[in-house]
Amino acid sequence: MKAVILESTLTCPHCRHLKTETMPTDACQWFYECENCHALLKPKPGDCCVFCSYGTLPCPPIQEHGKGQCC
Repeated sequence: MKAVILESTLTCPHCRHLKTETMPTDACQWFYECENCHALLKPKPGDCCVFCSYGTLPCPPIQEHGKGQCC
């Protein structure tokens, strides 16, 4: 079993601001507001959450079970 890493650095696609956040383990995070430009980030088509779209690591369920095994 792989070790799941709970921290991922999100990159805002609008202003390129970086922020390391702790990912939830019990739900997908569908929205995230950039603290720099206040853009509301949503998952890209085919992704389950903002971490899978804009993070350095995908969400915990994807890390554990692979694509297609999320919320």
